[in-house]
Amino acid sequence: MRILLFISFFCTAHFNSWAQEFPFEYWHEGKVVLENGDTLRGNIKYDMQTDLVQVQVGERLETYTARKLLFLEIYDKTARRYRRMYSLPYNTSGEYKAPVIFELLEEGKITLLCREAVEYRTYSSSFYYYGSYTRLTLIYKYFLLKEDGNIVQFSGKRSDWLDLMNKRKDEVQKYAKANRLDFDDKYDLSRIIAYYNSLFPR
Repeated sequence: MRILLFISFFCTAHFNSWAQEFPFEYWHEGKVVLENGDTLRGNIKYDMQTDLVQVQVGERLETYTARKLLFLEIYDKTARRYRRMYSLPYNTSGEYKAPVIFELLEEGKITLLCREAVEYRTYSSSFYYYGSYTRLTLIYKYFLLKEDGNIVQFSGKRSDWLDLMNKRKDEVQKYAKANRLDFDDKYDLSRIIAYYNSLFPR
């Protein structure tokens, strides 16, 4: 009986260690600026998969689509930092552009945008009979805002990011290595892009 209880406790603890917090599931303190110029301050919940934002001001709860938004700023307790998101026109299919919520990570020579999504991913584990398990995982999709206002998705890896930086890639590579920054980590990538942008006069 004790063995069964121990196994049950161990599996529960191990499963919880795999559980991932999704920031869009939480309410965050912040503000929303609507397309008509009104500013709302309160608790905010966003969802980039549906492009909806909920704002709780006192007893009132309002829901806005990306069409009704200009931008929002929140303090994300899960990331322990402020985050800025903008409603921008994006070509989702065909030639038609629709307002979509993007997070602004860095602005400059390279303007880096990001969107969240949730996908099932398979992971290896010695605790499972088949040696692997599947779970929902938060992933990030990156986009570049061009000078002409067009937004294009960028799905490259480390070498592709460096190639994008042309003559500055050696400097950036040294900076990333010296600071142990990972191109696959959202906030590390943001620091790398910020450093690259700092190499150019404003």
